[in-house]
Amino acid sequence: MVFNLEESFQDYIRQNELATHDDKILLTVSGGVDSMVMLSLFCRCGYRVGVAHCNFQLRGEESEEDEVLVEQQAALHHVPFYNRRFETKAEMERTGESMEMAARRLRYTWFAELCKEEGYTVVAVAHHADDSIETFFINLLRGTGLRGLTGISTQVGHIIRPLMFASRHEISDYALSHHIPFREDSSNRSTKYLRNKIRLGLIPRIREINPKFTSLMTRNIGRLTDAQRFINHGIERIMQESVTRQDGIDTIHIDRIDPDFPKEFVIYELLNSMYGFKGDVIDSLCHALEHEATGRRFYSREHVAYIDRGNILITDIADDDPCEVQVEHGAARSYCGNSVLFYEHCDIDTIKNFGVPEHIAQVDADLLQYPLTLRRWREGDRFVPFGMEGSQKVSDYLIDHKISMAEKQRQFVLLSGDEIVWLVGRRIDDRYRLTKQTENVLRITKEIV
Repeated sequence: MVFNLEESFQDYIRQNELATHDDKILLTVSGGVDSMVMLSLFCRCGYRVGVAHCNFQLRGEESEEDEVLVEQQAALHHVPFYNRRFETKAEMERTGESMEMAARRLRYTWFAELCKEEGYTVVAVAHHADDSIETFFINLLRGTGLRGLTGISTQVGHIIRPLMFASRHEISDYALSHHIPFREDSSNRSTKYLRNKIRLGLIPRIREINPKFTSLMTRNIGRLTDAQRFINHGIERIMQESVTRQDGIDTIHIDRIDPDFPKEFVIYELLNSMYGFKGDVIDSLCHALEHEATGRRFYSREHVAYIDRGNILITDIADDDPCEVQVEHGAARSYCGNSVLFYEHCDIDTIKNFGVPEHIAQVDADLLQYPLTLRRWREGDRFVPFGMEGSQKVSDYLIDHKISMAEKQRQFVLLSGDEIVWLVGRRIDDRYRLTKQTENVLRITKEIV
């Protein structure tokens, strides 16, 4: 049986109830083969659509040529065209976000604005089956739970992904056979990014072993998704039996969890799905629970958990919460307010840039005393700002740099023993700078979440 992309496209939308011909659909089109094929399919099938193109101005002439192509194709199909140019680099510097996070936030905020202003009911994104498989491996390597191995969702709210049934190869074949123009993003060939390392290095080798790898993995991810749905249903029942709420505090009563259940797995699912705690934080919490370490606090983006008499208590993070956490050697991340710090241990020979933006700190790892402490700054805190000889109060530093009151309240410090290593997101302590004697480096990246 010959694969017909157009028929499969319509069947997939209908079977998954992604959209109807009464919907007004906003297509997010980059100019790449996936989104250009998506535009063609929606127009061929008679849907009411408009085209939104984001120019992040990160690739010079390439970005400009992408924009021109998408505008031309929208005109060819006689559909509305919306374009937004973003000052992405300036936004990254302002917020400390990675390029991926900044671009994602900018584009989805704009899509929401367009939907409200122009009456679009659905936003279509051109992810496909291979994107979902790559996400599976990314999350597998990052050590996420089962939920992270379920790939990319077909629909989340009004965001739909109508090409999730198709492979990259099938989409490319369709583009060539129907003479659909598209542009190749040169960054897709760079192995600097983890996704590209998986796409260009790992997956081709696996496909040599099993040529039907894509269809096999699509079925596997489908089974994992069904397993997660089953688990979600079970966790809801466990939650009803073991979680109580009083005075704004949720209590997970460990003794109410069936002893035949894998306790740490249940705790992971409760804390991750309900409160947004990450796996490494949950692992530390479970270790503390096992050793009855009452009083230690563990943070997600919006919640704090602590152990009390064998139970886990969770509440919202208060404005005056010191958010003091211990960072063990080898920790992958820790939370501070609306940000997350990622930790990476490097050899000095791998460091290419010694001058880094403020949201990144590179310090001499051999000078650090673990566990490190991450907390809000306090009156009386002092450090030696990078490039200076004498110490300065943190309060004076923040005043000198005209930091607003709101930003001061969100300011964190990272300490080794009693010494500040990094005024987070602003300046490292000169005592921990990289020198000719440095052999090992701790690279810390702050990202807004």
